[in-house]
Amino acid sequence: MDTHYSREKLAEVAGGDEDFMTVVAQTFLEEIPPDLQALEDAVENNNKELAYQFAHKMKPNFEMFGLGLEKDITQIESWTRSSKSTNAVSDQMERVVSTVKTVFEELKRDFSL
Repeated sequence: MDTHYSREKLAEVAGGDEDFMTVVAQTFLEEIPPDLQALEDAVENNNKELAYQFAHKMKPNFEMFGLGLEKDITQIESWTRSSKSTNAVSDQMERVVSTVKTVFEELKRDFSL
């Protein structure tokens, strides 16, 4: 079944240990939803400093799960150092939120969480 995350990347990080992969998936499901919401709120409120902190914090997790969102997160980080309006990153935010929320459901299904 196709997923929006890379099980292979996750297995590589976990050294192929299925139990550890489950722990990593569980941790992602616990820690990322509030961070994602905080990023959404920060961008919506044009709080660039806070948006940068959350985007930067989540980036390694997105890479570890192979979500393919590096370009979007990097663009959001770049936006935080610009004078552009929130509209400049609305497409990136939409992709990040949509992909990550889909991954939440896939991880719950794939790891019975």
